[in-house]
Amino acid sequence: MDPTHLSFHYERQADILYVHLVAPYADQESDELGDDVIARCHPTTGAVEGLELLFFSTRLLRDSDFSLPRIGHLRRAA
Repeated sequence: MDPTHLSFHYERQADILYVHLVAPYADQESDELGDDVIARCHPTTGAVEGLELLFFSTRLLRDSDFSLPRIGHLRRAA
C-alpha cells in the first residue's frame, strides 16, 4: 500500500467503507468517533491510520450531506 495515498474499500455485505493510509494490522487500536465512524489508530503514537464508515449506503441515501469529524493531519485529537 502506498503511504502517500488514501486507499478506499467498500465491503457490501457489511455496508462499511474503509479508508486507509496503511494496511490494517492486528495491533491497531479502534476509537469510536461518533455517528458510526471508527478511527483505526497506531497503538503507540495514536496517529489515525484509517477510518471505517459504518452503514455507508444508508448515509448516501440521506437527504443531507454527511460529514466526518475533522482530524488535523489525520491524527487523533488528544
